[in-house]
Order: sequence, then structure tokens, then C-alpha cells
Amino acid sequence: MGFTAVDEAPVTGFHRKLAAACSGGPLLDGYLLGIVGIALTGVTAELSLDTTMEAVVGVAALVGMFFGGLVFGPLTDRIGRKPMYTLDLLALIIASALSVIVTETWQLIVLRFVIGVAIAADYPIATALLMEWLPRKTRAKMFTSVIIIWYIGTALAYFVGYLITATLGPEGWRWMLGSSAVLAVAVFLLRIGTPESPRWLVSAGRTAQAREVIERSLNQKVTTADLTDAAAGTDAAAAPEAGRGSITELFHGIYLRRTAFVVIFFSCAIIPLFALLTFGPQLLGAFGLGTGNGANLGTALVNLIFAVGCLPAMWLLESVGRRRTITWSFALMVLPLLALGAFTHAPAWLAVSFFCLYALFSGGPGILEWGYPNELFPTRIRAAAVGMAVALTRFAAAIGTFLVPLSLAALGASTTLYIGAAITFVGFLACVAWAEETRNRSLEDIGAPHPERAALAP
Repeated sequence: MGFTAVDEAPVTGFHRKLAAACSGGPLLDGYLLGIVGIALTGVTAELSLDTTMEAVVGVAALVGMFFGGLVFGPLTDRIGRKPMYTLDLLALIIASALSVIVTETWQLIVLRFVIGVAIAADYPIATALLMEWLPRKTRAKMFTSVIIIWYIGTALAYFVGYLITATLGPEGWRWMLGSSAVLAVAVFLLRIGTPESPRWLVSAGRTAQAREVIERSLNQKVTTADLTDAAAGTDAAAAPEAGRGSITELFHGIYLRRTAFVVIFFSCAIIPLFALLTFGPQLLGAFGLGTGNGANLGTALVNLIFAVGCLPAMWLLESVGRRRTITWSFALMVLPLLALGAFTHAPAWLAVSFFCLYALFSGGPGILEWGYPNELFPTRIRAAAVGMAVALTRFAAAIGTFLVPLSLAALGASTTLYIGAAITFVGFLACVAWAEETRNRSLEDIGAPHPERAALAP
């Protein structure tokens, strides 16, 4: 029995509302990343930023995510998913609202850093909570909403930035940055009343409460004995003090290999992606696709293609499996980046086509950036694993994003895109070596610390 009531439950309105609420963090992350790229034009002019300070403002939130992931991932495993589920949004609302009244560069950098910490705190909380409630056979399908909403958030940012720029000009950058507070309030209200994860409750020894939330949320009967047995051989066996997993476990045994895999493929996917999204208008301008506000609208369109690319990947992840989908996706993602680097003087329609192909091929890695770290680790260290993935990959993305404007200026768009292709190829090699098959397996089976259970065969 165990968590059969959760794993085999039919998808209901509870699951859909939970998925929507948990997707709020990725929505805000995508929006905040996109909006700062548009606002930088006005920020640079009003605050007299040089190239270095412009890059610092652009990566401040990513640096905040590094520290937020390291701190709040393990904390979420300790105190539960629910306590921080709405509190982190309050910090984001306040920091976003204060962005409207900044007068100095350092103030904006500090606020962007705080926003990054809040977003990084939300990822391990919301994604772990969602994964631990989802039915086994529809995990990939339901989890796809997380990454689709991320891309929609980024596209929305460029669209809002386009409208504000058209209305107020670059001087409207304050309202661009402050607009994220409105989204955060909506997400905060949607999350009110969300129950705690039953898997975390069992790992913390609160089995009776876990039974109550399952019966109330899913209308499924389950006994306390069933839930106690569910932890046998996984969390309870590996951590005698229930719910007290340590972040150091991520660097021992099979979890070390899984941590390395997640960090490497995640970094190799988002470094080129963040470069394309944060500096999309500049890159499109380098291809003769217009600069300024018109390029913002073009970048919004590319982001919607990224979202569309998740739809075939969603089906492939459940039909052919995680391993094959992510491996072939990385292989295909290399090709349009090479083409963009080789044909910098290509017609506009061809350059846009290459951007769109990259967006379509990236769907599998995009979904598994959040799916894999939540599937590959047990409940006691699941949020810590997500937090570690957020911290290390955002640190890598921050370095990459910081270097993109410098690379564009010194090396040009062609070489910059070749570098992105090389990074993507490293991700392909990591998938060939370490990607596991987790399709149709329970979280308890996947997370058990037994190397022989890892499905690496193609």
C-alpha cells in the first residue's frame, strides 16, 4: 500500500490548483529574469551605468538565488514545505515594490539580490510539495506546467516591457520592475489553504496528520500502518532520526553521481538559455532583427516557442522515457546554436527559425530541470537537492550572463553562440553517461540509496 492513495489517485481539481499555485514561483522567476533585461536600457541611462555595472544589475538576482538555494533547500527539509510556502512571497512583494523608488545603483542591486533569495527559496518548497502530491503516471505531464509557466512568465515580461516602453519610454523601467509585485500578490492569494506534503509528514514522524491530509485532499482512505510502511527501506531506513536528512548526503554514494548529473545538465541547459533570454534584444539586434522596443516583442515570441516546445516533450517523457528524451534533446539543441553562429548574416526569417528550433528542442531538458532533482532524491533531502541545484546552476548562469555582454562586445555574436553550443554539448555528454530512467516508478523506489536500482540503460 504505502503511498498508493497518492500515487494512483485520479487527477482532480486539487491537483490542478496545486500545480497552478506551485507554478507561481517559476512564473515570477521567468518574469523577473525577463523584465530586468528590458528595464536595463532605462536603468543604464538614468543611473549612468557602465558595462560592468549593467552586468552586475543583470546578475544580482541570480547571485541571490545561489545563497537562497543553499540556505532554504535544507531548511525546507527540516521544517516542512508549508511554513515557507507563502512567507517567501512576502519578501518578493516588498522588494519588488521598493524597486519603484530606488535612487542609487547599490539599492537596486540589493533589491535584486533579495528577490533572487526569495525565488530560490520558493523552488525547493513549491516543486518538492508538488512532486510529493502528484500521481505516479502523470508526474511529467503535471510537472510540465512548472516550466511552461516559467517561459510564459518570461514572455509576459517582454510583452509588458514592450507596452510600458511604448507608453512611457525607457523611463518606465521603475514600473517594469515594480510590476512583479502584482503577480506575487496573486500567487500569494492562490496559495492560501494549501496542505502540507504527506510524504514529508511521514518522514517527520507525523503519520496521523499525513493520513488526515490525504483523506481530506484526495478523498482516499489510507491507514496509519500503510504510511508507516511506506517509509521502510527509504527515508526511515537511511535516516533513523525521521525527517533529519543532511545536505552532506548529496555528496555520498549514488546521490553524489545524481547531484553531479543534475548540476551539470541543468547548468549546460540554462547558461545558453539565460543568455538568450536576458540579452535577447541585443542578440536579435546583432542579426539585423531590430533593436530597442521592437526586439522586445520578438523576444516575447521566442519565449512562447519555448513554452510550445514543452508540449511534445511532455508526451515523450511519459511514452519513451526521461533518459532518451533528454539525451536526444541536448543533441538537437546543439545544431541551431551552431547554425546561428555560422550564419550571422543570414536573412531575418532564417535566424528566427534557428532560435525557434532551439526553443522547441529544449522542452525535455526544461521540464527535467525541475523534474529530475525532485525524482532522484528521497523526501528527507529532496528540497535540499533542489536548493543545491538552484544554487549551483544559478551561480553558473550568473557567470555566463555576466560574461555575455562582454563576449558580445569583444568576440561578437558568432563566437558567443559557438561557446553556447559547446556548453550544450557538455550537457549531452552528461546525459549519455548519467541520465536515469524514472518513468512509472514511485518516488520511494527511485530515491532508495541502492545503486543497482538506477536505470541507466538506453
